[in-house]
Amino acid sequence: MMASAEEGREDPEREPLLNPVLGDRDLSPSLPRPHRDSDVRSWTSEPGKSPGGSPEHRRSTPLLFRIAAAMVSFVVLGMMVSTLGVMVPQLEAYYNLSDFYVSFVFLVWPVGYIVAAYLNNILHIKLGQRGIAIFGPLFHIILTTVAALHPPFPVLLVALAVGSLGTGILDGSFCAWAGAMENANVVQGFLHGSYSTGAAIGPFLAGTMFSVGHMPWYTWSYVLLGASVLEAIALLLAFRFEDSHKYHDGHKQAPLLEAPEETTVTDKGTMFKHYATWICAAYFLACIGTENAISGWIVVFMTRVNHASAYLASLSSSGFWIGQATGRIALGAVTEKLGVRTATIVYLIAALAFEVLFATIHVPEFSTAAIALLGFCLGPLFPSGVFTLTRLLPRELHVGAISFVVLIGQIGGALLPFALGALAETLGIQVFQVVVFAQLVATLLIWLAFPRLPSSNTSYEVAEEDTATQ
Repeated sequence: MMASAEEGREDPEREPLLNPVLGDRDLSPSLPRPHRDSDVRSWTSEPGKSPGGSPEHRRSTPLLFRIAAAMVSFVVLGMMVSTLGVMVPQLEAYYNLSDFYVSFVFLVWPVGYIVAAYLNNILHIKLGQRGIAIFGPLFHIILTTVAALHPPFPVLLVALAVGSLGTGILDGSFCAWAGAMENANVVQGFLHGSYSTGAAIGPFLAGTMFSVGHMPWYTWSYVLLGASVLEAIALLLAFRFEDSHKYHDGHKQAPLLEAPEETTVTDKGTMFKHYATWICAAYFLACIGTENAISGWIVVFMTRVNHASAYLASLSSSGFWIGQATGRIALGAVTEKLGVRTATIVYLIAALAFEVLFATIHVPEFSTAAIALLGFCLGPLFPSGVFTLTRLLPRELHVGAISFVVLIGQIGGALLPFALGALAETLGIQVFQVVVFAQLVATLLIWLAFPRLPSSNTSYEVAEEDTATQ
């Protein structure tokens, strides 16, 4: 089904200048440069829509406006996810919780992603993208409203699960939407850059409110509530015409010989038969788990072990996310020069070196710089995994396979921080250094298990044959 929908379209992954984030070697001929206005419009068109705008698609907001609204939404997503770690000490003090029990805030987060994986397709079929624009921010507003009332901790956990449902709906839907565009790499770069921006400013603002303003933890929910309302307004204005009819018109596909149900089952089964799918799932489990474990517990570690002030500890969390965003952009040229496989090995070895420095030198200011450099090295890991998987699988399996491995990554992003909290409960927060080092080693070993990328004149079938011999 996916293959027929994209027939006749140029491959956006073949233009190296449109891929500043992944930055791998140019493995195939590049797209021709656009010289006419019509060429430029075709590069910014959506799937199923003619660049000039057919009559059934004329009643629509400008595409750039919709992309900008999605970027606003991703800033809010980054602010919500990144500040969980900053709030851990505040929640422990307010609710009188141990490290183990407060770790449940990480454990409930992937619940929403799991439910969203089921609801996303239904919302698109029944309501179109307008449904996504309604329900995603609505769940965020429910979370922040409940948190602002500082309810009992079990109620807060339920609210977090509801909020993560909104995050999962928006994250999955807009990533898939951007990935289907002609200039997918550029748009996805804007979305993930917006997420990194929100993830960087969130801990800084929340930490300033807690340590400088001496405000209780739930006052940060007021800020997130206002941001969620702005998110809802932006998305509703941008996607108000994108109903179910528009969605079905834009996703009409040529009939295939086999029935749609058979195609769906076959595609899903084929996806799991590929060795690369499982390796990438394990890689994201370790990679995202490492990132979330660091961002979730760095504030606690800095205050208890390095005896940093609450303000400096929150800055270390922001520095980690800033380092990730900077590394994702700045290391693109290095990845292109070395190739994605070699470059990622270098980044992980460098990350291990910075982790050793972080673990051995307990000077708060130095630790803040070391954790930012560690984030800098981890920045390209996620897009490198996505890029490698898309090179090793046929195009019709990309959406399903990427959705699956990202879901596994989110599970790792919950289980590993939760496990770290359980270990900290019994062994002390000093175990943070050992756990992070072990997770980085595991990520490196899993990355080495990836099959090598096929050359420009090698199909994915040949790559799979090579994989079977490993």
